[in-house]
Amino acid sequence: MAFTGRVVPGDPLLDEEPTRPGQLPAPVARSARRRGSLTRLFWWLVFFIAVLYFFVPLYATLVYSLKSKPFGSAYTAILNDSQFIATLGYSFVAGLLTIVVSILVIVPTAFWVRLKYPNLRPVVEFITLLPFVIPPIILVFGLENTYSQGPLPLANSDEGLNILLVGAYVVLSFPYMYRAVDTGLRAIDIGSLTEASQSLGAGWIRILWQVILPNIRTALISGAFLTLAIVIGEFTIANFLSRPAFAPYLYIVGDSKPYEQAALALVSFGITWLAMVLIAILGRNSRGQIKVTVG
Repeated sequence: MAFTGRVVPGDPLLDEEPTRPGQLPAPVARSARRRGSLTRLFWWLVFFIAVLYFFVPLYATLVYSLKSKPFGSAYTAILNDSQFIATLGYSFVAGLLTIVVSILVIVPTAFWVRLKYPNLRPVVEFITLLPFVIPPIILVFGLENTYSQGPLPLANSDEGLNILLVGAYVVLSFPYMYRAVDTGLRAIDIGSLTEASQSLGAGWIRILWQVILPNIRTALISGAFLTLAIVIGEFTIANFLSRPAFAPYLYIVGDSKPYEQAALALVSFGITWLAMVLIAILGRNSRGQIKVTVG
């Protein structure tokens, strides 16, 4: 059929705006916008359900804790209880020691495996996942039986039990600390940083302390506060080792004082959230920075 050159009014092909280069046709663009709106609506719905799932139990716990007579006496009783400060302080000290030992063990291991022996990463990852498989009750009984006699009878003294507690917490922190450190190392070019540091005359310890650690600070902070949260909430190991930790104290309070236990649960939750805020504050200025400071 030959083209006559006449323009037929109302032709739908002529009503559409001409498509620019790189621009989607109008029907396709409208369909994409509709799909985008439905996707946003779906994720807002998921977010709303997650908020309800997260905050409704907290609100119920708060209401229950405020039922004590007189009003708010559960929180007053907790703050006036010397055991609250003592057990919380003990757990914080144990958590800080656990963090230090975990960093001293995990950072050199993850750095060396990623730099020199990448084929061993699956093996190391499997080892760090073992705390998910071995229950804490098995771990604590193994520690007590092993260190009750022999050359290191640590289970026969309070200082030795404290060492065993920190050692057990270090093992429990492996899955979280190793993955945080490994993620931080993956985000930087450790090969180039190591070569640059060695060309400036730095040794391995200096490279780890002045080059690697500053560049994975955010990852270390994340792993540290996850470890701290685990230590504060861990019950089994601290209870069987008879340590004055926060989680056994929470259990003892719950046996006879249900309102105080609800208040304690909210206090521990607030401490965890405070830790998350500290992560955001301390790690805010360290993103995207590569530093080589060996001078």
